[in-house]
Amino acid sequence: MGVEIKESAVTAEEFAEMERFVREYLIASVESGEDGGRMRWYPWHSAEYRFNHIRNVVELGERIARAEGADVDVVRVAALFHDVAKLEADQDVHADEGARVAREFLESRGTYAPSFVQEVANAVADHSYQGPVTDLSLETQCLIEADLLDKVGANGTALMLLRMGYESRTHMDTATMVERVLQRGKRHASRVESETATSIAHRRLKRVRWFREWLEDEVTAMETDETELQTR
Repeated sequence: MGVEIKESAVTAEEFAEMERFVREYLIASVESGEDGGRMRWYPWHSAEYRFNHIRNVVELGERIARAEGADVDVVRVAALFHDVAKLEADQDVHADEGARVAREFLESRGTYAPSFVQEVANAVADHSYQGPVTDLSLETQCLIEADLLDKVGANGTALMLLRMGYESRTHMDTATMVERVLQRGKRHASRVESETATSIAHRRLKRVRWFREWLEDEVTAMETDETELQTR
């Protein structure tokens, strides 16, 4: 019996149109918000950063979905819309608002099956779920795992260094700050369940450990919070 080849529900041109919509939506959220957007004062929550995060989650989500046998189109479209409302809605409702935006966009095109629209909206609405990811559909699990993984590894370390500059910290605080990245990464990694996501998490955590070790080896008298070190 041959393997069924499933035709993609979303063409490259359609996905590019969705990307443009999401990017423009984020920019408009910043421009129309009070004081220039709800979180504009945090540089890594700008429209530019948020769109880059979304693209990272799309790539990770697609990789996990292909390896784990999930519906790739549902995962990548849900990943694209998962934080579309992040810059205009409060954290506890941004997932539901994102699901609404995704549904309205997809339904307005009139070319997608209602079941596809529903699956995408469900994944977006549930991507902030804090319980076991296996409680949810495989597609939603792939999205949550991808979202978690983008905060782990080199990218998480770079964001922490950005935060240090924003807070006017010195490089002597770096070991402590990178240790926080490692501990947060471990917490995120503990939530992923799929073999693919677990493998990615382990590789990314290893990179953070290497960076921390290089710092401690190269920078004399590096200041590290003892309470942080006790958690290693």
